[in-house]
Amino acid sequence: MILNIHQINFFLLLCTFFSGIAFAQQTSGITENIISNENGFPIVSVDGKATAIFYDASEDVAVIRAVKDLQSDIQKVTGKLPNLSTLETSGDFEIIIGTLGDNKIIDQLVASKKIDTKDLKGKWESFVITTLENRKSKKQLIIAGSDRRGTIYGIYELSKQLGVSPWHYWSDVPVQKRSSAYVIPGYFASGEPKVKYRGIFINDEEPAFGTWTRTKFGGINSKMYSHMFELLLRLRANYFWPAMWGKAFNEDDPMNPKVADEYVIVMGTSHHEPMMRAQKEWGNHRTEYGNGEWNYHTNKEGLLKFWEDGFSRNKSYDNLVTMGMRGDGDEPMSDLGSAEANFKLLEQIMRDQRKIIEKVTKKPAKETPQLWALYSEVLEYYDLGMKVPEDMTILLCDDNWGNVRRLPDLNGKKHPGGYGMYYHVDLHGAPRAYQ
Repeated sequence: MILNIHQINFFLLLCTFFSGIAFAQQTSGITENIISNENGFPIVSVDGKATAIFYDASEDVAVIRAVKDLQSDIQKVTGKLPNLSTLETSGDFEIIIGTLGDNKIIDQLVASKKIDTKDLKGKWESFVITTLENRKSKKQLIIAGSDRRGTIYGIYELSKQLGVSPWHYWSDVPVQKRSSAYVIPGYFASGEPKVKYRGIFINDEEPAFGTWTRTKFGGINSKMYSHMFELLLRLRANYFWPAMWGKAFNEDDPMNPKVADEYVIVMGTSHHEPMMRAQKEWGNHRTEYGNGEWNYHTNKEGLLKFWEDGFSRNKSYDNLVTMGMRGDGDEPMSDLGSAEANFKLLEQIMRDQRKIIEKVTKKPAKETPQLWALYSEVLEYYDLGMKVPEDMTILLCDDNWGNVRRLPDLNGKKHPGGYGMYYHVDLHGAPRAYQ
């Protein structure tokens, strides 16, 4: 579903088991076919020569990993393995990959107007793929990104067009073989994504997905998640809620958040797991926080400490923080007697959570991306006028049966934090299952 570009900055899909996942397609990106078998810039020429790839050693580790994926993908497609180099090559052709501000050649090309500044400077996750011929008659293929993810998306765009599907691992999609590959001369700009945050939630993951990951990887751990994060990037997604049925992303495998960061994936937690903490973590540490009750009336200080510890642990990573509170076990909060009393309490909870964010980051809360999920009964609070900070994304939700309950009023007052959609591909839960 695409909403007005000025009103939405978040998109989330929920899946039950991984084979059932679906993704929203961005309207930005390169729609043209840029690959030819014999004419243009040679990635692998008809006489079997592979063009070397140059990147800057100072690039982010996520970009360098994607560069190595491209090298491998070219070999899978053509049988030829290009050389990688952090030094400029001496041949007649070279592939240059880099991020604006992190690659001196890319910066020079922008300064000399070989790359249009409007396509990269100040842009979110944008990339340019272009062919150039410099004054020494060396021909170059440039993949330039406005930021780390922009560069990575440009790399994987070339891989996809060469014949490596984003689903090469998860769905065993065969590589499209070719003996040679050329990029058609031209200048191709992706534009910015129409939706700022795009991702999935691995939920209701037992027994199918959980059993498979334990058999294949020994658990739902960083070994598995590395494949998941690669898929997200190849599909130009950037956001993820991890599996949570009796699982704690940050504690079950301490490498999980580190690997997510190395793949530049923005992490969050589900609609009822605020402040970067898993529900399982409360069970693991209940006795360490106050009286152990998940109740803001009776255990406020314990909950605030629990949230502060979790948010502090993840403060160095790229997060989109779920705010608010529901009852323990994904139930409604304890009823104060009226919906208004309930949402007044929830407003106070959010104010206290934002104080934690400011305390930990030492920055205004608005500088940390946050969202409020209107899941189940929480929509009633929104309809009754519950107020949230203008910088907070309002995440709308279907009714657990695939029916969208509410959309933003496109003619109403703008909400600067934007809106999102949390949509169930399917849902399992007593006494029903929706698929």
